[in-house]
Amino acid sequence: MTDVATLPTAHDEDWRYADPAALEVLTPTQLDVWHEAELAPGETRSKVLVLDDAHPGIHRVRMTLGEGARAEIFAIASASAYTRLEIEVRLGKGAHFEFGGVTIGGGDATREFVTRVAHAEPDATSNQTVRAVHWGTATGNFLGRLEVARDAQKTDAAQNFKAILLEKGAAANAKPELEIFADDVKCAHGAAIGALDQAAAFYMAARGIPPEAARKLLIRAFVADAFHALDDAEARDAMLEQALSVLGEELA
Repeated sequence: MTDVATLPTAHDEDWRYADPAALEVLTPTQLDVWHEAELAPGETRSKVLVLDDAHPGIHRVRMTLGEGARAEIFAIASASAYTRLEIEVRLGKGAHFEFGGVTIGGGDATREFVTRVAHAEPDATSNQTVRAVHWGTATGNFLGRLEVARDAQKTDAAQNFKAILLEKGAAANAKPELEIFADDVKCAHGAAIGALDQAAAFYMAARGIPPEAARKLLIRAFVADAFHALDDAEARDAMLEQALSVLGEELA
C-alpha cells in the first residue's frame, strides 16, 4: 500500500468510474491527506462518517490493526458533488475489519467507496457490506480489493455490494478484486444491481399498504443491511434516518 504519487486519471483502475471533471481539478495536496490510525493489540474502534454536502470531495483513511484488534467504519456518501471515501487497512493476526457503507442520492453526482484490505497475518477476518440507492443520472460505485498474504492462513473475508436504481438514468458499478496467496482461506464477494423489487411492492400493496409507504419500507430494509453490524442501536437508527432523509420526494 503506497501513497498516490501522481494525479489520477480515468485510465487508472482505482479511478476508472470516478467523475472525470472532478479528477481534472484535483491537486497533489488533496491526495496527500490521509487520516491514519494504528490500533494496539486487542483495541476496538468504531467510526461513523456522513459525507454530505458539508463534507464532499475525497476522504482517505489508512489503518493498521494489531493482533486481535477490531476496527469498524460505517459511512454514508450523499453529497451532491463528487464524493469518494478511500480506505486502506492492514490486519494483524486475529484482527477484524468491518465496513458498512451507503451511497445514496440523485442529481448527476458520482459517489464511491474504494477499499483495500490486506490480510497480512493468520486468522484475521473482514466483512464489507455496501448498498447504493441512486436516481437521476447519479452513479454509485464500490471498488473493493482483498489481499491475502502467503502466511495469512485461516483468513475469512467477504464483500457484498447491492444497488437499487430508482430511475433509468442512474448507474452503479462494482469492481471486486481478490489477490490470494494462502491456500486455507474463505474469501467471498457478491454484487447485484437492479430496480426496486416490484413483486415485493405488489405483495405489500395487496395487503393494503399504500405504494409510497411500501416503497419506503423496501428501501429502508435495503439500506439497513449496511448498518446491521453497528452495535450502538441509537447510532444505527441515526445513520439509517440520515440516509433515508436524502430520498425526500423520491419515496413518493
